[in-house]
Amino acid sequence: MTPKYRTALFAGSFNPFTTGHKSIVDRTLRVCDRVVVGFGSNPAKPDAGLAGRMESVRRVFADEPRVEVASYSGLTVDFARECGADFMVRGVRGVSDYEYERNLAEVNLRISGIETLLMPSLPELGFVSSSMVRELAANGRDVSEFLP
Repeated sequence: MTPKYRTALFAGSFNPFTTGHKSIVDRTLRVCDRVVVGFGSNPAKPDAGLAGRMESVRRVFADEPRVEVASYSGLTVDFARECGADFMVRGVRGVSDYEYERNLAEVNLRISGIETLLMPSLPELGFVSSSMVRELAANGRDVSEFLP
């Protein structure tokens, strides 16, 4: 019997894509064959930095053919179906993330039948968030240790 080829969708705004995000992708590759990093976009709010963020993730995974980068608009579950995802993966840093992500996972399962895997962050990366990195950078701090 041939094993099933498994695809995960890791979706977000990734503004910026942090070491925490990279860790989730790397760890997801241990349990699936392909990860699509999906950049959600809203046509009503054009994002001038989207192309650059997508390109930076492509560079991070340039030597990993199992990672694809794409953008989408609309519901994430619809894009998951479109890209052939068997499941969605979401990173969880703590209890507050868990509550939000669990509720979202339940809704997504109900409306699409697609499961969501919640992956806890590694302890050493649990404090890293895109908003924290943006705030530090906006105040002139070096954020290189938080970016892949």
